[in-house]
Amino acid sequence: TPAEVRMLRILGADAVGMSTVMEAIGARWAGMRVAAVSLITNPGAGISPTPLTHEEVLEAANEAGPRLAKVIRGFVRDLPA
Repeated sequence: TPAEVRMLRILGADAVGMSTVMEAIGARWAGMRVAAVSLITNPGAGISPTPLTHEEVLEAANEAGPRLAKVIRGFVRDLPA
């Protein structure tokens, strides 16, 4: 929400995610090692003067997809055997 974004900005956050944390907690609980990558697709609620749209998120994700895939392939390739 806009209020949560303002609170997190006051607390020093540079970005806010809607997932990853719960998945990482679950993976650690299951004994897995965790690495996470987040793709920032739009300004947080209340930051942009225009309403957020799902289409905006999809457009940003589609644009960044090939670059993100390259980063992930490199990361996986460099993992120890």
